[in-house]
Amino acid sequence: MFMTVPPSIDVDRLVATSLTSAAELEAVLGVPHPNILDKHRTFTTPLVRTFVSMARFFVLATSDADGNCDSSPRGDIESTVLFPDDRTVVIPDRPGNRRADSYRNILDNPHVGIMFLVPGVDEVVRINGRATLTVDPDMLQQMSIGSRPAQLGLVVRVDEVYVHCARAVLRSKVFEPQTWPDTDGVPTLREMSDELHGITEVSTEPKRSEDYRTALY
Repeated sequence: MFMTVPPSIDVDRLVATSLTSAAELEAVLGVPHPNILDKHRTFTTPLVRTFVSMARFFVLATSDADGNCDSSPRGDIESTVLFPDDRTVVIPDRPGNRRADSYRNILDNPHVGIMFLVPGVDEVVRINGRATLTVDPDMLQQMSIGSRPAQLGLVVRVDEVYVHCARAVLRSKVFEPQTWPDTDGVPTLREMSDELHGITEVSTEPKRSEDYRTALY
């Protein structure tokens, strides 16, 4: 079943009732405990680095010079993230569609946010910092998968590190297969792309059979 915006919702009214200050926000959510405000640090620790080294999936958030945002999923079957020191993390890039939205943003605005997720673990680690892009051959070789070096390296100088509680993962039951939807009812990449571009031709290809699935590296 596809979800749509109910016609009874007036979007203009939603905008008119928007919160506009931190005080208004705290009136709704409450004031965080001082320990929560002090939860982040400006460096990684051995346990944080161990967690990240086991996080096969992460999301990279960036924005361009005008503040237009982008978030990009990344992952490998084994992590090759490097920590040259406790305030630096280097993340490999793998072949993709070459749009490179995240990297184009970083060239204009170095600030990034990264959320690391370990399969089967409810908590996540978040790192915020300032990024640059490297093509240092030794570094790229160290981040190889099989015989394929990384295409480039994302070097993040850490500004904030903190651990995030499991509430969102627990609420969504993302790791509980018995709660997952029937994938036959989930729109495919091809179906959504065709709809976005007004293509009405019905594909005869099997579902989720895109070529990229066999060319990951």
